[in-house]
Amino acid sequence: MQPANLLILTLALVVIAYGLGYARSRSLAMPLGGIRHLKSLPFYYGARAALWCGIPALLVLALWAAFQGKVIQMLVIGSLPVDMIPDSEGAASLLLSKISNVASGALPPGFVDAPIAQAAERLQELRSQSRLYMTALVIAVAVLAGFLGWLRIRPRLNARAQVESILKWIFFSCAALAILTTVGIIFSVAFETFRFFQKISFIDFIFGSQWSPQTALRADQVAAEGAFGMIPLFTGTLLISFIAMLVAVPVGLLSAIYLSEYANKRVRSIVKPMLEMLAGIPTVVYGFFAALTVAPFISDLAASVGIDASSQSALAAGGVMGIMIIPFVSSLSDDVINAVPQTLRDGSLALGATQSETMKKVIFPAALPGIMGGVLLAVSRAIGETMIVVMAAGLAANLTANPLETVTTVTVQIVTLLTGDQEFDSAKTLAAFALGAMLFLATLLLNVIALKIVRKYREQYD
Repeated sequence: MQPANLLILTLALVVIAYGLGYARSRSLAMPLGGIRHLKSLPFYYGARAALWCGIPALLVLALWAAFQGKVIQMLVIGSLPVDMIPDSEGAASLLLSKISNVASGALPPGFVDAPIAQAAERLQELRSQSRLYMTALVIAVAVLAGFLGWLRIRPRLNARAQVESILKWIFFSCAALAILTTVGIIFSVAFETFRFFQKISFIDFIFGSQWSPQTALRADQVAAEGAFGMIPLFTGTLLISFIAMLVAVPVGLLSAIYLSEYANKRVRSIVKPMLEMLAGIPTVVYGFFAALTVAPFISDLAASVGIDASSQSALAAGGVMGIMIIPFVSSLSDDVINAVPQTLRDGSLALGATQSETMKKVIFPAALPGIMGGVLLAVSRAIGETMIVVMAAGLAANLTANPLETVTTVTVQIVTLLTGDQEFDSAKTLAAFALGAMLFLATLLLNVIALKIVRKYREQYD
């Protein structure tokens, strides 16, 4: 059984365990004179039985799904002849990819060596056995644990305290998992970045002005060393993000001010949903719009006034990206402005200030922390956008500040470097992790600056 179907079956068993626990608590209470003689409500007895049934089964399912791939890969690699066992992680990854392609039917067995075809059969057999054993074990654990939980229901059992205690630990585990996931991401990126800097000089990466990661397979080929200067990528990222924010921040902020302070209810009920619809349009649609409409328009307009402009430009990508992130600024700013206490408005107007003066000198400063949060979210969205840049700005890593030329961004290059079957021992692939680390540090710096601004004005207007 597939893990998704097994998960649905486990949830069904949890519901059954809840019903049986609920019914058993009521049946035990009837000879005593009703549910008022129970230590807890029947709901908690049912919830306790459901938790007993679901938690162990879901833990087994999660652990099995997490480790079965690695175990199966080790068994498949171990079944190969000694002379075919790969000697590096990258070679093992490529070999496993070939075996998986044969097992899935994407690659005919006749096009590979006999040991590879046999390994593919072994892979299919192990996967089938793994699904069978996983299904049997998860169902057995769910039924056994649920039965024990059902059997231990007693009228004087404080089921409510146990359920709340279990839920508290579940909530704590979720919070800890989120923190550990973040720490794991940081350490994994840092480890791969360290491996990259063992191959490429840190100075060349930080201060290099050329980006050409297409390393050769042999030392006698052209561009065998490659060029890994990050400056063109970060320049393109900052240029496109700056253009996007030039569009999104004024339009979004002024729209929020109008909707919150000047528009009547009817206009607000129409305009606000229409603005928020922009956030629901897929980025690939924005990319088509930028590549097929905006970029040719900018190129033709520049040519009509005698300016050279590329068919793919940072201006086209940044402008369309700015339109895309307008809702992030407008919606959040509108909510923050509406959250400013009405007493501040009334006090300012009572002192003789006009509505515009009240907006500029009272409401806007008071709402600035929240507005900065919305702008920061928009900046993060702009920095992380990939599809629009690929379709409208291109892939050329040009070191330029001209918005009419082709540029690329860090995220686009990360996707390019990790697309397809890659060997994770090469500097080309490890460069993606180094770019991710630098991007993480840049966004962290932006967060620190924004937090300082937020704290400054929050202390002043709270």
